[in-house]
Amino acid sequence: MDVLVLIDKLDDLIHNARSVPLTDSVMIDREAIYDLLDQMRSTIPEEVKQARWIVKERQEMLAEAKQESERVVSEAREKAGQMAAQEEIVRVAERQAHEIVEDARDREREIRLGAEDYADEVLGNLEVNLDKFLAAVRRGRERLQTPAIGPEPQD
Repeated sequence: MDVLVLIDKLDDLIHNARSVPLTDSVMIDREAIYDLLDQMRSTIPEEVKQARWIVKERQEMLAEAKQESERVVSEAREKAGQMAAQEEIVRVAERQAHEIVEDARDREREIRLGAEDYADEVLGNLEVNLDKFLAAVRRGRERLQTPAIGPEPQD
């Protein structure tokens, strides 16, 4: 279940709790609160696992792009070595090899930046969700810890 849905449930539970007569305090089902907190605890690690998976995928994409660029560079060098007999052919091969290397670098850069943007977006969403979760928990705790306002007990 999504953490935000659980936070909304927690907020509803606190908001709809019965008031204690003559006070600002409310009565909340402790088991319901604990149940929601347990669900939140089990949901958050899944989202963290997804973020880690995205980072791993990004690293794999970068490694593949680097391998591809190295392969292309290697092919370009090999091709250039085979054509070294004729000066004009050598110049053409060097120019092509340079273009291939630049293209490979551009491609690697695009893949890396795209993967970083995607990972940043997912981690940003996770951060927002966690901030909302913490805010809801703080509001709930503040409501639970707010002393009841009423007449002072008389001795």
